[in-house]
Order: sequence, then structure tokens, then C-alpha cells
Amino acid sequence: MATTKKTPAKPKSSNKSSTKKSTKTNTKTNTKTKPLNIMHDASLNRGSAFTTEQRQAAGIEGLLPVGVDSIELQLARVHTQLDMLDSDLQRYLFLMDLQSRNQTLFYAVLMGDPARFMPLVYTPTVGEACQKFDHIFRASRGVYLPISAKGRLKEILSNWPQKDIRFIVATDGERILGLGDLGVGGMGIPVGKLALYTAVAGVPPALTLPITLDVGTNNEDLINDPLYLGLKQPRVRGKAYDAFIAEFVDAVQSLYPKCCLQWEDFANFNAVSILKTYKDKICTYNDDIQGTAGVALAGIYGSLRISGQKLTDQRFLFMGAGSAATGIAELISEAMVMEGLTIEEARGRNWLFDVNGLVESTRKDLADFQKPFAHKHAPMKSFIDAINDIKPNGIIGVSTVPKLFNQGVIEAMSRVNARPIIFPYSNPTSRSECTAQEAYQWSDGNAIFASGSPFDPVTYKGQTFVPGQGNNVYIFPAMGMAVLATEATRVTQQMFIIAAKAVAEQVTQADLDSGLIYPPQSQILTASLHTAAKIADYIFEQGLARIKKPKDVAAHIGQMAYKPVYDN
Repeated sequence: MATTKKTPAKPKSSNKSSTKKSTKTNTKTNTKTKPLNIMHDASLNRGSAFTTEQRQAAGIEGLLPVGVDSIELQLARVHTQLDMLDSDLQRYLFLMDLQSRNQTLFYAVLMGDPARFMPLVYTPTVGEACQKFDHIFRASRGVYLPISAKGRLKEILSNWPQKDIRFIVATDGERILGLGDLGVGGMGIPVGKLALYTAVAGVPPALTLPITLDVGTNNEDLINDPLYLGLKQPRVRGKAYDAFIAEFVDAVQSLYPKCCLQWEDFANFNAVSILKTYKDKICTYNDDIQGTAGVALAGIYGSLRISGQKLTDQRFLFMGAGSAATGIAELISEAMVMEGLTIEEARGRNWLFDVNGLVESTRKDLADFQKPFAHKHAPMKSFIDAINDIKPNGIIGVSTVPKLFNQGVIEAMSRVNARPIIFPYSNPTSRSECTAQEAYQWSDGNAIFASGSPFDPVTYKGQTFVPGQGNNVYIFPAMGMAVLATEATRVTQQMFIIAAKAVAEQVTQADLDSGLIYPPQSQILTASLHTAAKIADYIFEQGLARIKKPKDVAAHIGQMAYKPVYDN
């Protein structure tokens, strides 16, 4: 597969087959209809970078100012325009408009400074964009499949013009980040995730498709909002919901047989059920469960490089007991099994705590997916008491409730650990269980810290700490590139353990000395391609690939990776 986008001879562009100059005319106006298409197709348009010859060849001469820009000049203009805006939401909207107008330039912006722009196109800014989706809606991107169209999903999905889709990110909008039910407003999540597939790991954007499954909403504010764009009805549950998901999966498999389907921001009960139903049948995974688990495990591996301890000697206590918590706990357990423990021993080193207290074996309110981590213990309602009794090496926050890691919690962790692992992973920033400043200050600078949303460096007692962001972006784009490069038939748990190790091994000693346990985001493309190569090696070794293993897997991936450049 080509890496840079194949563009038409007149003119050339990215990721599209040749577009010939049209001679077709409109019978009513006798006006050419197709030349402007090249300026209205984001994958073909290059705006002011069209050369004079290309403009003449495409029939768009005179439709642009005569000046011809290099992509470097276009980037400079974009940065100037972004600096003129007053808020991150405005910058988000500007970038989304740019993505709709000039795909190459959009990705050149993101890939030129990923540390700056990832928080704008994804967390935390995307959370506000999803909340205000219906009020700021400008242009459609992706496919919306309403349950009212049940029985015609394949027909509707086939309206998408690109016929070779390798990655779909789908949501039903019920549990968007830590913000709850946002209905069709959740589309910002699949759009943002797939933008990062490309920007972070080089997955060609033409191969990606964001989808929202509209089954209604239980958010009364949305139902009563005249601007809400989704189905104004309560969410469909039960057998009707399951049948809708099954029809959707069948439609995807029929239209895009090599597609990997990523589930995103479903409610816990649906997320767990869907993954259990399809993980051994199709190429699929749930990023909230498995991607979050992978990045958490990567952070733990990085933390152990600082503390000098073994994984099998660790104990973890989770604030939150949903699918994200159990997903992380299970992946940690499976990684411990790879290092010598039984699965029962490993699960026994992972504890959950939720709104009703410690998850223990006498509780009658537990879902099936929580029960493997319901250990024998007396009931306990205080998180600090649980810390003092269990003595975890690390606490991991996936509660979506802010400030639960308060001063008493951090000080309790510091009493039982010389280097306590503090991971407030809830998104967006407003839902984080604590800030980086709080973790370092209350632990007297001893915390090994990573969060779900970004925090600025912290100076405490003359030392500057660089907080790591335990963002799934270290995992899911690399997983996507590995699946693309191998045409994998399945995504397995072990692939996420491989990914976690590959991420952690790239952190330098200098980074560790500053408290950073993930590779710097400024180098995330390099890190992702390295991780993708490690995962791909494993896919080939396990016989999960549809293609023959190339001699040099890393080079094979590098050649496939999308590059945001205009062809000459």
C-alpha cells in the first residue's frame, strides 16, 4: 500500500486515485460541474498550494489568488490564525474546519507539534465540543446510524463513498469521557480518535470511518433542546439494542471484511457485553477497557523502572469499579501471570473500591465482570482505611469523580510506600481525582504520577517534575497500525501487554529522572511506530495475520505510514 497519497496527474493530491478534468456540463446552465470538486474534497484540495500549472489543468484558474504557497507557508498562516483565537474550543472548531477543507494541511499541523495539538483535537477540549455539539454543529463527518433505520443499516452504511475501510470507531454516546450521556454529540470522540490514528501512528485517513449509533438518549436536557440532532426518545435497551448491534456488525463485516471495529464510550454493561460477544468472532476491541488497560500497564512498567520493584510484588487499589477498572485489573493480572503467578494470585493483588465501598465477596450488588476482583475481606467504606489495610503500591482513579485523591489519601499512600504510584486517570481534566501539583506536594515529591488529562510541569522544593499523561493515544493508534500492516484477524489481550512493554521501554533515563513515565508526546509518532512493529511481530508469530511476514516489519510499517505532504 502506498504511504504518501497518490494524487491525480492534474493536479496531484493525497490518498486519492486520479481525478480527470471534467468536460461534463450541466444541461440547464451549460456550466462545468466537476472542476470545483477538487477544491471541495478535503483529500484532494491543497488550497493556495496548487501550482499555476495544476490550476490550469484542473480548470480552477482564477478561483484562487495568484500567489502559490508552500506547505510551510500554509502552516505559518494556520499557526497565526490559531494564535488569534480566544479559546481552545474556538481552536478546536478551526481545526475541524481545516480537516474538512484540506486534509493534508490538517495532518501537517497535528504531526508537526503533536504535544500542542493533541489536547485540542482530543482530550480535554473534545469533551466541551461534545457537550456543545448540537449548538456548534457545522458540517457532518462520518456516518450516523439510527435505530429507527433498523433493517437498513447496510444500505445506509454503503452510502459512505470510500469502499476500503480498515478502521471504524463507533460509539452510542452514552458514556462520553466522564461527562455521561451526550447522545449524538458523542460523535466528537470517534472523529478525534481516528484523527489520532493518523497523526500519531500514520494510519492513512482514507481507511478510517467514525460512526455514531443513535439509540436515543436518557439526557432530558438534550431531549428538550430544540437544537438536539439525535433521536428524541429514551435509549433502547435489551434484545432490541443487541439486535441493532448485531445488524451493525454484520453490515460492517459484509461491506468492509478487513475492518477492525473499535468500540468507544459505551456504558459499562453494554461495553462488557459487546466485547465478550464479538472479541473472538471479528477483529475488534474496546478502547475504554483494553486501550486504557494497556496505557495503565505501560505506566506501571515505567513506574517500576523508577522504584526498582517487580510487577509480581505490586498491589493496586482502584477508585472506581466499572469496565475501565476491571479491564486494567485484568490486564495487570494477565501480565503478572506471564511473570509466574497464577491468575488467582494475580487477581488477588488487584482491589476495587466504588461508591458503595470496597468490592469484597459478601457484596450482593456486583455485576459478573466485577466478581473476579471481589476478594474475601470485611466490608469497608473508607478509601483511606482500605489503603492502610491493603497497603497498595499504587492507586488508580477511573471514577470520573474529581478530587477523590485528597490530601489524606496521598499522605496515606506515602506512609505505606517510599514511591507511591498515583494515577488519576479520569477524563476530562475537570474529573481528575487529583492534580499533579497536589500529588507531588502531598507526597513530599515522592509520587510517581500520571494522569488521564495533561498537567503542566510542577516545581516542588527546587525540583521540576514532568507529569506523564496516561493517554490511550500511546496504545490505540499503534494497535491500529499493527493491525493494518498485518491485516490481523483478531485483537487479543496479549497484544496490549506487548504494546505496554514497547511503550515503557522507550522512556529514557533522563525522562524517568524528571518523573516522566511515558515517552514525550513530541516524539509520539516515533514511539507509536516502534510499538506498532512490536505488536505486528507478535501478530505474525501467533498466526493472526492475513499476509506473509515481510523481512523487515519495522520498515514495512514505515513505508505504509501516511505522510502529510503534497506530491509534486
